[in-house]
Amino acid sequence: MLGRFRLEPAKSVRSLSKGQRTQLGLIGAVCPEPELLILDEPTSGLDPIVRREFIQAVIGAYQEADPEHRTIFVSTHMITEFEGLIDEFTLIDAGREVLHLDADAARSRYRKIRARFKEKVPLITFPGAISSRTEGRELELIANGRSAEILETLKSLSPEQLTSESLTLEEIFIAALK
Repeated sequence: MLGRFRLEPAKSVRSLSKGQRTQLGLIGAVCPEPELLILDEPTSGLDPIVRREFIQAVIGAYQEADPEHRTIFVSTHMITEFEGLIDEFTLIDAGREVLHLDADAARSRYRKIRARFKEKVPLITFPGAISSRTEGRELELIANGRSAEILETLKSLSPEQLTSESLTLEEIFIAALK
């Protein structure tokens, strides 16, 4: 791993940059292959290319090597960087748990629904919508678990266009904490 991240074993830790020291610390944490790996802002101080490579190569490989017996607990504000590796997640705000879900269940539950109408957007409330925004003839809703009902209601209003898509985990984080 030292070679892969261009870290020279002969160099003293003091001579390394902050990013290189972060890489070395992460490599040191992963190499013993513990059953539980706890990482707090693990990519802080790394440039974007190294962050992506580290997450995919090191953390991904560590997790895939023995997924039934390995757990990685990551505390991070860089949710998008870890999106593909997250099986379940917990949102914590001001020291309290706000949301804990399986990542796939969260993506299924939280949906962005957009509708465009021929004329102005009808005035109607949508149970299960945690936010809504109207701009001209367009309506955008964030649904929390009741997207099928919302879609049916919107279909009955004959929009020109109607779309629904899953939110990313970062978008869920923002929606849940608004």
